[in-house]
Amino acid sequence: MKLGISTACMYPQLTEDAIDTLLNIGTNGIEIFFNTSSELDIQYLTPLKNKITENNCQVLSIHPFTSCCESYFIFSEYYRRFIDTIPIYKRMFEAAGFLGAKIAVIHGAADKKVRTINNVEYFKRFEFLYDMAQEYGVVLAQENVNLFKSQNIDFIKEMKNYMKEKAAFVLDIKQAVRSGNNPFDVCSAMGNSLKHIHLNDNTKTQDCLLPCEGTFDYNKFFDLLKLNNYVGNIIIEVYNHNFKTLNQLKSSYINIKNIAEKYFDIE
Repeated sequence: MKLGISTACMYPQLTEDAIDTLLNIGTNGIEIFFNTSSELDIQYLTPLKNKITENNCQVLSIHPFTSCCESYFIFSEYYRRFIDTIPIYKRMFEAAGFLGAKIAVIHGAADKKVRTINNVEYFKRFEFLYDMAQEYGVVLAQENVNLFKSQNIDFIKEMKNYMKEKAAFVLDIKQAVRSGNNPFDVCSAMGNSLKHIHLNDNTKTQDCLLPCEGTFDYNKFFDLLKLNNYVGNIIIEVYNHNFKTLNQLKSSYINIKNIAEKYFDIE
């Protein structure tokens, strides 16, 4: 297992600058949050990949910049728009495969009460993209996101049941909290289909903090992961306003690594 940090923590730094920052902190795993289409070009990705490799680091996952639009692009009633969107995600998966990332994160559809496709149609479209991602050695994984369909534990269970071995989830602790869910309940619902984790912390008054700066019970959490035979990676993902200095981010990375090493072999 690797413990890494997302470039999203450094937003709005340019992606390549965010990677430099994380490499300087000393992490050997990163999630790249692409922020625009030009960052998928091979001319952009090649020097990025070389730099990451030279620093003994690994891209563990990627996050598409289109997450905010997936309701409209992929999961709307207008099927032709989904067809026209496929090449965009193919480029995402190609970029992920080129970088060696094994996970591509998707937010999915907003939790609308009217004018939306049913869940079975949602799962079919997800499966189409899942199969495409597999061609590049990438697993497309559904993240639990506040105000999206995936905020609902019943939806996660239904998706897991429908998708069978193709079910793949990303657990984000802050998103569970914002949705009014217990992160442990979300984790249990995902079960052995949990493939990736966005790690953060919280208190009764703050829903997103750096790991080890809140009240979240990481020992209990890692116990549950161990029970579920979790074999994915863990990415620290917060916002840049959740810390004041890079030393604070680095300390959080070291502290959570020390806890995780009690339960897993951390590379």
